[in-house]
Amino acid sequence: MIRFQAVSYRYPGQDEPALENFSWEVSEGTVALVAGPSGCGKSTILRCPNGLIPHFYGGRFGGCVLTFGHDTRCHGTAALSRLTGFVAQEPETQTVTDRVEDEIAFGPENAGLPRREILQRVDELLLALGIGHLRDRELSTLSGGERQRVVIAAACALRPRLLALDEPTSQIDPWSAPDVVDAFTRLNGDFGTTILLAEHRLARVLPVAERVLVLGCRGQVVADGSPIGVAGALDEPSSLPRPAATATVEQAALELEGVSYRYGQHPALSEVSLAFAAGQVTALMGRNGSGKTTLLKLLNGLLRPEQGRVRLFGADIARRATRDLARQVAYLPQHPGALLFNETVAAELRFTLRCRRAAGDIERTLVRLGLSALSGRHPFDLSGGERQRAALAAVLIGDPPVVALDEPTRGMDARRKAELARMLGQLAHEGAAVVLATHDIDLVRGCAHQVVLLEQGRVAARGSIDAVLAADPLLAA
Repeated sequence: MIRFQAVSYRYPGQDEPALENFSWEVSEGTVALVAGPSGCGKSTILRCPNGLIPHFYGGRFGGCVLTFGHDTRCHGTAALSRLTGFVAQEPETQTVTDRVEDEIAFGPENAGLPRREILQRVDELLLALGIGHLRDRELSTLSGGERQRVVIAAACALRPRLLALDEPTSQIDPWSAPDVVDAFTRLNGDFGTTILLAEHRLARVLPVAERVLVLGCRGQVVADGSPIGVAGALDEPSSLPRPAATATVEQAALELEGVSYRYGQHPALSEVSLAFAAGQVTALMGRNGSGKTTLLKLLNGLLRPEQGRVRLFGADIARRATRDLARQVAYLPQHPGALLFNETVAAELRFTLRCRRAAGDIERTLVRLGLSALSGRHPFDLSGGERQRAALAAVLIGDPPVVALDEPTRGMDARRKAELARMLGQLAHEGAAVVLATHDIDLVRGCAHQVVLLEQGRVAARGSIDAVLAADPLLAA
């Protein structure tokens, strides 16, 4: 079994513990879900059985964690990794090769398995996770959700006794999420693998969980038992407001005219024409790899179209520098760590204002995103959800007229998601054009005025929330 005995842990440089006197046991072969608000210690718990805490993260560690009888204080991560597979919240940081097939085969190759068996496992996982078409693709050309499925496949390839998954469906579209859940439950059923996962999107994983641990602050156990037994303690979705209808379509802040883009030989967008109005929130939806992230990067000049034009307030952006465009088109990438490199959260906001040569109310922005108590913390000492909000604060400070967000609710609990929906609605009310790429249907219903559905780099549908979502049973549910 996996056993936590009076575990207390404090990350380096932090005054408050992430876990305090935490005890818990998980029997071998169990599918166990860890739930709770952002920053409650879910990721910290998942980092313990494989020795990342304390051997990699350092800090102050007390108590004992036993992984199938191995005391993690006495065994390093190399030895423990043969027993445990781990998928972090940010799979972008976890790949080691360039190609999809090589990434999945990497673990079995290093374990010295026969080549025939390695290829068989790669084939099985490509099929199980619905990524067979990506076999020969470069990882750098994948969407966030595609990369997340590749990392999950790589973690499963060694058939570990324990598989720890931190937000495993956070970037995966509604059509592919069932394949991911089915893949790790099949590993549990076929090989008796213990599954330990943390998730905010509970509806996806509660049906397969046998055990649910609900946490409060610092790893305090609020409830522990069967999904039915702990139902009253689970984080209920906060009410999301319906967006205020716009009486008229205002000025087009951004326009794409016949825009196409490809990564090498792989087409990402094909002849896309769209307009995004000031005062509106537009949601981009579609399967992983449909072109959502590519479209967002074209809006602020991070990518340049191979054909077609992008216009910002009527002017072609082709000859404008990306740094100049960033003052008007703020962009939050899928990987928030790509934006964060200052010593504190508050310093990130000051840096953004200097770069934009803009004025902004730092304290007001921190309050709006629930970050006041974290303003002096280093961004990489925060939980995944807290780091996401810190990156959002850095994007929104200074009130840019156009805001482009890629999966902004990644790692957020229900309460923070509801607060974000209200904030985006307020930004639109104040005149901003907000464009967000998301798989979060609740967020779309809570703040979007229009939905654009992309399929294989083309616009498949465009219109009101009810009109677009109702056309697909998975989106309408």
